[in-house]
Amino acid sequence: MLGAITNFFDRMVRRYLPDAFLFAIILTFVVFILGLIFTGSSPVKMVEYWGGGFWGLLQFAMQMSLIVVTGYILANSPIVKKFLGKISKLANSPGQAVLLVTLVASIACLINYGFGLVVGALLAIHVAKRVPSADYRLLMASAYSGFLLWHGGLSGSIPLEIAGDKNIVIEKVGIVPVTETLFGAPNIFIVVSLLLSLPLLNRILMKSAKKVGQIDPELLALQAKAMEIDEEVLETKEATTPAERLENSRIISLLISLLGLAFVIYHFVENGFDLNLNIVNFIFLFLGILFHGTPRNFLNSVSGAVKNAGGIIIQFPFYAGIMGMMSSSGLSEQLSLFFVDISNEYTLPWLSFISAGILNFFIPSGGGQWAIQGPIMMEAATQLGADTAKTAMAVAWGDAWTNMIQPFWALPLLAIAGLKVRDIMGFCVMVLLWSFIPISIGLLFF
Repeated sequence: MLGAITNFFDRMVRRYLPDAFLFAIILTFVVFILGLIFTGSSPVKMVEYWGGGFWGLLQFAMQMSLIVVTGYILANSPIVKKFLGKISKLANSPGQAVLLVTLVASIACLINYGFGLVVGALLAIHVAKRVPSADYRLLMASAYSGFLLWHGGLSGSIPLEIAGDKNIVIEKVGIVPVTETLFGAPNIFIVVSLLLSLPLLNRILMKSAKKVGQIDPELLALQAKAMEIDEEVLETKEATTPAERLENSRIISLLISLLGLAFVIYHFVENGFDLNLNIVNFIFLFLGILFHGTPRNFLNSVSGAVKNAGGIIIQFPFYAGIMGMMSSSGLSEQLSLFFVDISNEYTLPWLSFISAGILNFFIPSGGGQWAIQGPIMMEAATQLGADTAKTAMAVAWGDAWTNMIQPFWALPLLAIAGLKVRDIMGFCVMVLLWSFIPISIGLLFF
Protein backbone atom coordinates (compact mmCIF):
# COMPACT_ATOMS: atom_id res chain seq x y z
CA MET A 1 0.00 0.00 0.00
CA LEU A 2 2.80 2.42 0.93
CA GLY A 3 4.59 1.63 -2.31
CA ALA A 4 1.43 2.27 -4.30
CA ILE A 5 0.90 5.64 -2.62
CA THR A 6 4.53 6.61 -3.21
CA ASN A 7 4.32 5.59 -6.85
CA PHE A 8 1.14 7.63 -7.27
CA PHE A 9 2.69 10.81 -5.88
CA ASP A 10 5.91 10.22 -7.80
CA ARG A 11 4.00 9.90 -11.07
CA MET A 12 1.93 12.98 -10.30
CA VAL A 13 4.84 15.29 -9.47
CA ARG A 14 6.99 14.03 -12.33
CA ARG A 15 4.09 14.61 -14.73
CA TYR A 16 2.61 17.87 -13.45
CA LEU A 17 5.10 19.64 -11.16
CA PRO A 18 6.97 22.30 -13.14
CA ASP A 19 10.55 23.40 -12.67
CA ALA A 20 11.22 25.28 -9.42
CA PHE A 21 11.48 28.59 -11.29
CA LEU A 22 8.06 28.12 -12.91
CA PHE A 23 6.67 27.06 -9.52
CA ALA A 24 7.74 30.45 -8.11
CA ILE A 25 6.09 32.26 -11.04
CA ILE A 26 2.84 30.32 -10.60
CA LEU A 27 2.83 31.14 -6.86
CA THR A 28 3.30 34.80 -7.79
CA PHE A 29 0.11 34.79 -9.87
CA VAL A 30 -1.79 32.82 -7.20
CA VAL A 31 -0.92 35.30 -4.44
CA PHE A 32 -1.68 38.24 -6.75
CA ILE A 33 -5.20 36.92 -7.41
CA LEU A 34 -5.80 35.98 -3.74
CA GLY A 35 -4.80 39.49 -2.72
CA LEU A 36 -7.37 40.96 -5.11
CA ILE A 37 -10.13 38.66 -3.86
CA PHE A 38 -9.59 38.56 -0.09
CA THR A 39 -7.96 41.89 0.79
CA GLY A 40 -9.67 44.25 -1.63
CA SER A 41 -6.32 45.50 -2.87
CA SER A 42 -6.37 46.96 -6.36
CA PRO A 43 -4.24 45.47 -9.14
CA VAL A 44 -2.07 48.57 -9.01
CA LYS A 45 -1.50 48.10 -5.27
CA MET A 46 -0.64 44.42 -5.69
CA VAL A 47 1.89 45.30 -8.36
CA GLU A 48 3.33 47.90 -6.00
CA TYR A 49 3.58 45.37 -3.15
CA TRP A 50 5.22 42.83 -5.47
CA GLY A 51 7.79 45.21 -6.89
CA GLY A 52 8.45 46.80 -3.52
CA GLY A 53 9.35 43.47 -1.97
CA PHE A 54 11.17 42.01 -4.96
CA TRP A 55 14.66 42.81 -3.70
CA GLY A 56 13.96 42.15 -0.03
CA LEU A 57 15.91 38.88 0.07
CA LEU A 58 19.14 39.97 -1.60
CA GLN A 59 21.25 39.39 1.52
CA PHE A 60 19.60 36.03 2.13
CA ALA A 61 19.99 35.03 -1.53
CA MET A 62 23.69 35.82 -1.35
CA GLN A 63 24.03 33.80 1.85
CA MET A 64 22.34 30.76 0.31
CA SER A 65 24.35 31.08 -2.90
CA LEU A 66 27.53 31.12 -0.84
CA ILE A 67 26.32 28.08 1.12
CA VAL A 68 26.25 26.16 -2.18
CA VAL A 69 29.49 27.61 -3.52
CA THR A 70 31.59 27.38 -0.35
CA GLY A 71 30.15 23.99 0.57
CA TYR A 72 31.01 22.63 -2.87
CA ILE A 73 34.53 24.13 -2.69
CA LEU A 74 35.14 22.61 0.73
CA ALA A 75 33.80 19.22 -0.32
CA ASN A 76 35.97 19.35 -3.42
CA SER A 77 39.15 19.56 -1.35
CA PRO A 78 41.21 16.37 -1.03
CA ILE A 79 40.87 16.22 2.77
CA VAL A 80 37.07 16.47 2.84
CA LYS A 81 36.62 14.13 -0.13
CA LYS A 82 38.66 11.56 1.75
CA PHE A 83 36.62 12.11 4.94
CA LEU A 84 33.25 11.82 3.17
CA GLY A 85 34.58 8.79 1.37
CA LYS A 86 35.32 7.13 4.72
CA ILE A 87 31.84 7.87 6.04
CA SER A 88 30.30 6.51 2.85
CA LYS A 89 32.07 3.19 3.49
CA LEU A 90 29.56 2.59 6.29
CA ALA A 91 27.03 1.86 3.54
CA ASN A 92 27.49 -1.35 1.62
CA SER A 93 23.97 -1.81 0.25
CA PRO A 94 21.18 0.45 -1.07
CA GLY A 95 19.28 0.09 2.21
CA GLN A 96 22.27 1.05 4.31
CA ALA A 97 22.95 3.96 1.94
CA VAL A 98 19.49 5.45 2.53
CA LEU A 99 19.72 4.96 6.30
CA LEU A 100 23.16 6.57 6.49
CA VAL A 101 22.35 9.61 4.37
CA THR A 102 19.09 10.31 6.22
CA LEU A 103 20.63 10.00 9.67
CA VAL A 104 23.70 12.13 8.92
CA ALA A 105 21.67 14.82 7.14
CA SER A 106 19.18 14.97 10.02
CA ILE A 107 21.87 15.36 12.67
CA ALA A 108 23.69 17.96 10.56
CA CYS A 109 20.48 19.98 10.10
CA LEU A 110 19.87 19.89 13.85
CA ILE A 111 23.27 21.55 14.23
CA ASN A 112 22.72 24.10 11.44
CA TYR A 113 20.33 24.07 8.50
CA GLY A 114 22.76 25.50 5.92
CA PHE A 115 25.46 23.09 7.00
CA GLY A 116 23.01 20.19 6.92
CA LEU A 117 21.76 20.89 3.40
CA VAL A 118 25.28 20.88 1.96
CA VAL A 119 26.59 17.94 3.98
CA GLY A 120 23.53 15.82 3.16
CA ALA A 121 23.81 16.44 -0.58
CA LEU A 122 27.55 15.86 -0.74
CA LEU A 123 27.42 12.70 1.36
CA ALA A 124 24.64 11.39 -0.89
CA ILE A 125 26.89 11.84 -3.93
CA HIS A 126 29.76 9.98 -2.25
CA VAL A 127 27.44 7.19 -1.13
CA ALA A 128 25.94 6.91 -4.62
CA LYS A 129 29.45 6.53 -6.04
CA ARG A 130 30.15 3.74 -3.57
CA VAL A 131 26.76 2.02 -3.93
CA PRO A 132 25.77 2.68 -7.57
CA SER A 133 22.77 0.35 -7.28
CA ALA A 134 21.13 2.78 -4.82
CA ASP A 135 18.45 5.04 -6.29
CA TYR A 136 20.09 8.46 -6.69
CA ARG A 137 16.79 10.34 -6.48
CA LEU A 138 15.85 8.64 -3.23
CA LEU A 139 19.28 9.33 -1.75
CA MET A 140 18.85 13.04 -2.43
CA ALA A 141 15.28 12.97 -1.13
CA SER A 142 16.64 11.28 2.00
CA ALA A 143 19.23 14.01 2.38
CA TYR A 144 16.54 16.67 2.02
CA SER A 145 14.20 14.92 4.47
CA GLY A 146 16.74 15.67 7.21
CA PHE A 147 15.97 19.36 6.66
CA LEU A 148 12.58 18.72 8.28
CA LEU A 149 14.28 18.82 11.69
CA TRP A 150 16.09 22.16 11.33
CA HIS A 151 13.63 24.41 13.17
CA GLY A 152 13.71 22.11 16.17
CA GLY A 153 17.50 22.35 16.33
CA LEU A 154 20.27 24.73 17.33
CA SER A 155 19.78 27.10 14.37
CA GLY A 156 15.99 27.37 14.69
CA SER A 157 15.28 31.05 14.02
CA ILE A 158 12.02 31.31 16.00
CA PRO A 159 13.17 29.75 19.31
CA LEU A 160 16.43 31.70 19.13
CA GLU A 161 14.57 34.92 18.32
CA ILE A 162 12.20 34.77 21.30
CA ALA A 163 15.04 33.81 23.64
CA GLY A 164 16.69 37.20 23.04
CA ASP A 165 15.96 40.47 24.79
CA LYS A 166 15.14 42.28 21.53
CA ASN A 167 12.56 39.89 20.10
CA ILE A 168 9.44 41.29 18.44
CA VAL A 169 7.00 39.69 20.92
CA ILE A 170 8.81 40.60 24.13
CA GLU A 171 6.07 43.03 25.15
CA LYS A 172 3.47 40.28 24.81
CA VAL A 173 5.19 37.24 26.34
CA GLY A 174 8.60 38.44 27.52
CA ILE A 175 11.71 36.32 26.98
CA VAL A 176 11.00 32.64 26.29
CA PRO A 177 14.16 30.62 27.07
CA VAL A 178 15.26 27.69 24.91
CA THR A 179 14.73 25.41 27.90
CA GLU A 180 10.99 25.84 27.25
CA THR A 181 11.16 25.70 23.44
CA LEU A 182 14.03 23.65 22.00
CA PHE A 183 14.45 21.63 25.18
CA GLY A 184 10.78 21.47 26.09
CA ALA A 185 8.97 18.12 26.11
CA PRO A 186 6.97 18.68 22.88
CA ASN A 187 10.04 19.55 20.82
CA ILE A 188 12.18 16.76 22.25
CA PHE A 189 9.45 14.22 21.48
CA ILE A 190 9.08 15.46 17.89
CA VAL A 191 12.82 15.61 17.21
CA VAL A 192 13.53 12.15 18.65
CA SER A 193 10.54 10.61 16.85
CA LEU A 194 11.58 12.01 13.48
CA LEU A 195 15.26 11.25 14.03
CA LEU A 196 14.39 7.58 14.60
CA SER A 197 11.58 7.18 12.08
CA LEU A 198 12.74 9.12 9.00
CA PRO A 199 15.63 6.74 8.16
CA LEU A 200 13.24 3.78 8.45
CA LEU A 201 10.58 5.52 6.35
CA ASN A 202 13.05 6.30 3.57
CA ARG A 203 14.33 2.73 3.75
CA ILE A 204 10.76 1.50 3.20
CA LEU A 205 10.32 3.92 0.29
CA MET A 206 13.31 2.29 -1.38
CA LYS A 207 11.09 -0.60 -2.47
CA SER A 208 8.81 1.71 -4.39
CA ALA A 209 11.80 3.56 -5.82
CA LYS A 210 12.75 0.45 -7.77
CA LYS A 211 9.37 0.47 -9.47
CA VAL A 212 9.64 4.01 -10.79
CA GLY A 213 13.05 3.52 -12.36
CA GLN A 214 16.63 4.48 -11.64
CA ILE A 215 18.08 7.89 -12.33
CA ASP A 216 20.08 8.24 -15.53
CA PRO A 217 23.53 6.81 -14.68
CA GLU A 218 25.15 9.44 -16.90
CA LEU A 219 24.01 12.12 -14.44
CA LEU A 220 25.81 10.45 -11.56
CA ALA A 221 28.90 10.06 -13.74
CA LEU A 222 28.83 13.78 -14.54
CA GLN A 223 28.44 14.67 -10.87
CA ALA A 224 31.30 12.40 -9.88
CA LYS A 225 33.47 13.97 -12.55
CA ALA A 226 32.51 17.48 -11.41
CA MET A 227 33.64 16.64 -7.88
CA GLU A 228 37.13 15.82 -9.08
CA ILE A 229 40.08 18.20 -9.52
CA ASP A 230 42.74 17.48 -12.09
CA GLU A 231 45.43 17.15 -9.46
CA GLU A 232 48.08 16.11 -11.95
CA VAL A 233 47.68 19.32 -13.97
CA LEU A 234 47.64 21.46 -10.85
CA GLU A 235 50.77 19.93 -9.42
CA THR A 236 52.86 19.68 -12.57
CA LYS A 237 52.24 23.15 -13.98
CA GLU A 238 55.42 25.13 -13.40
CA ALA A 239 55.12 28.75 -12.26
CA THR A 240 57.18 30.92 -14.62
CA THR A 241 56.17 34.46 -13.63
CA PRO A 242 55.88 36.31 -10.29
CA ALA A 243 52.08 36.36 -10.69
CA GLU A 244 51.94 32.60 -11.22
CA ARG A 245 54.21 32.01 -8.25
CA LEU A 246 51.80 34.03 -6.10
CA GLU A 247 48.84 32.05 -7.44
CA ASN A 248 50.58 28.81 -6.48
CA SER A 249 51.87 30.00 -3.11
CA ARG A 250 50.90 27.83 -0.16
CA ILE A 251 52.12 30.50 2.24
CA ILE A 252 49.50 33.02 1.04
CA SER A 253 46.69 30.49 1.42
CA LEU A 254 47.95 29.52 4.87
CA LEU A 255 48.20 33.11 6.12
CA ILE A 256 44.75 34.22 4.95
CA SER A 257 43.24 30.98 6.28
CA LEU A 258 44.78 31.52 9.70
CA LEU A 259 43.39 35.06 9.74
CA GLY A 260 39.91 33.78 8.90
CA LEU A 261 40.01 30.95 11.43
CA ALA A 262 41.25 33.37 14.11
CA PHE A 263 38.06 35.36 13.60
CA VAL A 264 35.99 32.17 13.87
CA ILE A 265 37.55 31.44 17.27
CA TYR A 266 36.92 35.04 18.34
CA HIS A 267 33.27 34.78 17.21
CA PHE A 268 32.56 31.69 19.30
CA VAL A 269 34.38 33.05 22.35
CA GLU A 270 32.32 36.25 22.21
CA ASN A 271 28.95 34.82 21.14
CA GLY A 272 28.92 31.23 22.32
CA PHE A 273 27.57 28.55 19.97
CA ASP A 274 26.09 31.02 17.48
CA LEU A 275 26.31 29.03 14.26
CA ASN A 276 24.44 31.39 11.94
CA LEU A 277 24.56 31.40 8.14
CA ASN A 278 27.30 34.02 7.97
CA ILE A 279 29.67 32.16 10.26
CA VAL A 280 28.95 28.84 8.48
CA ASN A 281 29.86 30.43 5.16
CA PHE A 282 32.92 32.02 6.76
CA ILE A 283 34.12 28.65 8.08
CA PHE A 284 33.45 26.89 4.77
CA LEU A 285 35.25 29.60 2.80
CA PHE A 286 38.47 29.71 4.79
CA LEU A 287 38.66 25.97 5.34
CA GLY A 288 38.24 25.64 1.57
CA ILE A 289 41.17 28.00 0.98
CA LEU A 290 43.27 26.14 3.54
CA PHE A 291 42.43 22.63 2.33
CA HIS A 292 43.06 23.43 -1.35
CA GLY A 293 46.62 24.45 -0.56
CA THR A 294 47.13 27.23 -3.11
CA PRO A 295 45.02 30.14 -4.43
CA ARG A 296 45.08 28.62 -7.93
CA ASN A 297 43.70 25.27 -6.74
CA PHE A 298 41.02 27.14 -4.81
CA LEU A 299 40.01 29.30 -7.79
CA ASN A 300 39.82 26.27 -10.08
CA SER A 301 37.34 24.76 -7.63
CA VAL A 302 35.38 28.03 -7.49
CA SER A 303 34.89 27.89 -11.27
CA GLY A 304 33.03 24.61 -10.94
CA ALA A 305 31.12 25.66 -7.83
CA VAL A 306 29.48 28.83 -9.14
CA LYS A 307 27.62 26.89 -11.84
CA ASN A 308 25.42 25.42 -9.11
CA ALA A 309 24.16 28.74 -7.71
CA GLY A 310 22.27 30.06 -10.76
CA GLY A 311 18.83 28.80 -9.74
CA ILE A 312 19.10 30.34 -6.29
CA ILE A 313 20.22 33.73 -7.57
CA ILE A 314 17.34 34.08 -10.02
CA GLN A 315 14.50 32.58 -7.94
CA PHE A 316 14.92 34.24 -4.55
CA PRO A 317 13.78 37.70 -5.79
CA PHE A 318 10.50 36.16 -6.96
CA TYR A 319 9.88 34.72 -3.49
CA ALA A 320 10.73 38.10 -1.99
CA GLY A 321 8.06 39.61 -4.24
CA ILE A 322 5.56 37.00 -3.05
CA MET A 323 6.41 37.84 0.56
CA GLY A 324 5.90 41.52 -0.23
CA MET A 325 2.39 40.88 -1.56
CA MET A 326 1.46 38.56 1.32
CA SER A 327 2.56 40.93 4.08
CA SER A 328 1.70 44.35 2.59
CA SER A 329 -1.77 43.33 1.40
CA GLY A 330 -2.64 41.80 4.78
CA LEU A 331 -3.27 38.37 3.23
CA SER A 332 -0.92 36.58 5.63
CA GLU A 333 -2.51 38.33 8.61
CA GLN A 334 -5.99 37.26 7.49
CA LEU A 335 -4.86 33.64 7.23
CA SER A 336 -3.39 33.69 10.74
CA LEU A 337 -6.45 35.38 12.26
CA PHE A 338 -8.75 32.79 10.70
CA PHE A 339 -7.03 30.00 12.60
CA VAL A 340 -6.94 32.06 15.80
CA ASP A 341 -10.71 32.57 15.60
CA ILE A 342 -11.39 28.82 15.61
CA SER A 343 -8.86 28.00 18.36
CA ASN A 344 -9.04 27.45 22.08
CA GLU A 345 -6.41 27.02 24.78
CA TYR A 346 -5.84 23.38 23.84
CA THR A 347 -5.98 23.57 20.04
CA LEU A 348 -4.13 26.86 19.42
CA PRO A 349 -0.63 25.31 19.13
CA TRP A 350 -1.80 22.63 16.69
CA LEU A 351 -3.81 25.06 14.57
CA SER A 352 -0.84 27.46 14.63
CA PHE A 353 1.19 24.60 13.17
CA ILE A 354 -1.36 24.10 10.37
CA SER A 355 -1.60 27.81 9.57
CA ALA A 356 2.20 28.15 9.56
CA GLY A 357 2.46 25.20 7.19
CA ILE A 358 0.08 26.87 4.75
CA LEU A 359 1.73 30.27 5.07
CA ASN A 360 5.15 28.70 4.48
CA PHE A 361 4.18 27.99 0.85
CA PHE A 362 4.14 31.72 0.22
CA ILE A 363 6.68 32.96 2.76
CA PRO A 364 9.30 30.17 2.94
CA SER A 365 11.50 31.94 5.46
CA GLY A 366 11.31 31.20 9.16
CA GLY A 367 12.34 34.69 10.22
CA GLY A 368 10.11 36.42 7.67
CA GLN A 369 7.15 34.25 8.58
CA TRP A 370 7.60 34.86 12.31
CA ALA A 371 7.72 38.62 11.79
CA ILE A 372 4.19 38.42 10.34
CA GLN A 373 2.63 35.53 12.24
CA GLY A 374 4.48 35.64 15.58
CA PRO A 375 2.80 38.73 17.13
CA ILE A 376 -0.66 37.44 16.15
CA MET A 377 -0.15 33.96 17.60
CA MET A 378 1.55 35.15 20.77
CA GLU A 379 -1.25 37.66 21.41
CA ALA A 380 -3.79 34.87 20.93
CA ALA A 381 -1.85 32.52 23.24
CA THR A 382 -1.83 35.19 25.97
CA GLN A 383 -5.56 35.88 25.64
CA LEU A 384 -6.57 32.20 25.50
CA GLY A 385 -4.15 31.09 28.22
CA ALA A 386 -2.34 28.73 25.86
CA ASP A 387 1.27 27.62 26.27
CA THR A 388 3.29 30.39 24.59
CA ALA A 389 6.45 28.31 24.18
CA LYS A 390 4.53 25.46 22.56
CA THR A 391 2.66 27.88 20.29
CA ALA A 392 5.92 29.44 19.14
CA MET A 393 7.40 26.01 18.39
CA ALA A 394 4.19 25.07 16.58
CA VAL A 395 4.80 27.95 14.16
CA ALA A 396 8.40 26.77 13.83
CA TRP A 397 7.36 23.21 13.01
CA GLY A 398 4.73 24.41 10.54
CA ASP A 399 7.44 26.38 8.76
CA ALA A 400 9.68 23.29 8.63
CA TRP A 401 6.91 20.82 7.78
CA THR A 402 5.80 22.08 4.37
CA ASN A 403 9.38 22.68 3.29
CA MET A 404 9.14 19.06 2.21
CA ILE A 405 6.92 20.09 -0.72
CA GLN A 406 8.09 23.71 -1.17
CA PRO A 407 11.09 23.74 -3.54
CA PHE A 408 12.52 26.98 -2.14
CA TRP A 409 14.83 25.33 0.39
CA ALA A 410 15.59 22.37 -1.86
CA LEU A 411 17.36 24.64 -4.35
CA PRO A 412 20.85 24.40 -2.77
CA LEU A 413 20.64 20.62 -2.52
CA LEU A 414 19.23 20.23 -6.04
CA ALA A 415 21.95 22.49 -7.41
CA ILE A 416 24.64 20.28 -5.91
CA ALA A 417 22.83 17.10 -6.96
CA GLY A 418 22.16 18.15 -10.54
CA LEU A 419 18.49 17.20 -10.21
CA LYS A 420 15.11 18.87 -10.78
CA VAL A 421 12.59 19.36 -8.01
CA ARG A 422 10.25 16.79 -9.58
CA ASP A 423 12.96 14.14 -9.19
CA ILE A 424 12.69 14.07 -5.39
CA MET A 425 9.30 15.57 -4.56
CA GLY A 426 7.32 12.33 -4.86
CA PHE A 427 9.32 10.87 -1.99
CA CYS A 428 9.17 14.12 -0.03
CA VAL A 429 5.36 14.03 -0.14
CA MET A 430 5.50 10.77 1.80
CA VAL A 431 7.82 12.37 4.36
CA LEU A 432 5.34 15.24 4.71
CA LEU A 433 2.41 12.88 5.30
CA TRP A 434 4.26 10.76 7.84
CA SER A 435 5.78 13.64 9.79
CA PHE A 436 2.33 15.14 10.36
CA ILE A 437 1.66 12.36 12.88
CA PRO A 438 4.56 12.79 15.37
CA ILE A 439 4.42 16.59 15.09
CA SER A 440 0.69 16.59 15.87
CA ILE A 441 1.16 14.20 18.79
CA GLY A 442 3.88 16.37 20.24
CA LEU A 443 1.80 19.54 20.00
CA LEU A 444 -1.47 18.02 21.23
CA PHE A 445 -0.38 15.65 24.00
CA PHE A 446 2.90 16.94 25.44
